Amino acid sequence: MFDDLRDLYQDVILQHGRKPAHMQRLEKFDATAKGDNPMCGDRVQVWVAYAPDGVIAETGFEARGCAISIASADLMVESVAGLKADAVRGLFAGFEQMARSGTCPDCAPLLEPAMERLKPLSGVHEYPSRVKCATLPWHALVAALDGAKEASSE
Repeated sequence: MFDDLRDLYQDVILQHGRKPAHMQRLEKFDATAKGDNPMCGDRVQVWVAYAPDGVIAETGFEARGCAISIASADLMVESVAGLKADAVRGLFAGFEQMARSGTCPDCAPLLEPAMERLKPLSGVHEYPSRVKCATLPWHALVAALDGAKEASSE
């Protein structure tokens, strides 16, 4: 059972890493930031467009890097649609906990659908050097939400 789940998660990561559905630069956006992981060369830029009520209407990204970094960015875009900035920060905190430990016992039930979508990346905790690859797009997104132009996974 465990090996089947691991294989499924690996397939999801490879699919999103090779053919990301959301890798696009937004024509109109309200915030953007770049992320850089100098240790491995992963780079990402995230664009965010807000709806009038302050929720994220659309997010896009461009990335160069490993399958984990690109898959994380693609799954992130799917997970943050319709959320306000504070909810995104909470989701990132839960995702970062999951990436470091493999689980997120502290995740609020409101985050459950988004965390379920991100679960294929839970296996990076077995490879500590890959945690930075998985969290880089999130650091860039939070930087964009905070009005910063750059973020680092360091």
